Amino acid sequence: MAQTIRINKFFTEHGICSRREADRLIESGVITINGRAAKLGDQVTSSDVIAREGRVISWGKANLYIKYHKPVGVTTTSESHIPRNIIGEIGHPERIFPIGRLDKDSSGLILLTNDGDIVNEILRAEFGHEREYLVQVHRPFDQSFLDHMSRGVVILGRKTKPCRTLRAGRDQFRIILTEGRNRQIRRMCRELGYRVTKLHRTRIMHITDEGLCAGEWKELTSQEREQLMQAVGRDHAGWIVSCSRERR
Repeated sequence: MAQTIRINKFFTEHGICSRREADRLIESGVITINGRAAKLGDQVTSSDVIAREGRVISWGKANLYIKYHKPVGVTTTSESHIPRNIIGEIGHPERIFPIGRLDKDSSGLILLTNDGDIVNEILRAEFGHEREYLVQVHRPFDQSFLDHMSRGVVILGRKTKPCRTLRAGRDQFRIILTEGRNRQIRRMCRELGYRVTKLHRTRIMHITDEGLCAGEWKELTSQEREQLMQAVGRDHAGWIVSCSRERR
């Protein structure tokens, strides 16, 4: 039996736009279901024909958005011949791939999806999406260390962007970055005379690893997906991109 979902949920599950924007489109009269104007709260199934201004939107496969608590030792790669690759560890039946990377020696939150369009929208530094980490170094540090980290550190010939830091212990701190250069935190610490002994990512944007044990994964909740669509700008531009893709 075909699954029945609300019309606005159809848009979020396919990564087209947020429910709020879907509701606005429905209220404006541009969305139809089987040729009739859609109404707020309408239920649809895969047998229904959904269109915007006469252009049909394919059901296809719904986009997947997964959060995973990567343990130390798992490699962030889709290459199946690599031992303990992240795709093999998760074992999802659909083809998915990681958004960004997390070092083999690091643990914590990483997102995976089958939505290729959203990857750059999350990763591009100019969008300023936050990533938060809990870091432990090999010896205690003073406030000047945190201040220097916050101002930026020259690594690989270029200074890192300003960031936020907060002490979490004698040898632990939290750091919030808006860029994701290769082994950035480890290189920054090394430049200042410290060696990272533990590095754990706790948050990407509004999504956290709360409730996930090491090695566990979950699909994003409806609220997490909704906020994600809004954060990457799919309230407007993303809808147009997705619809143009469906028409080809």
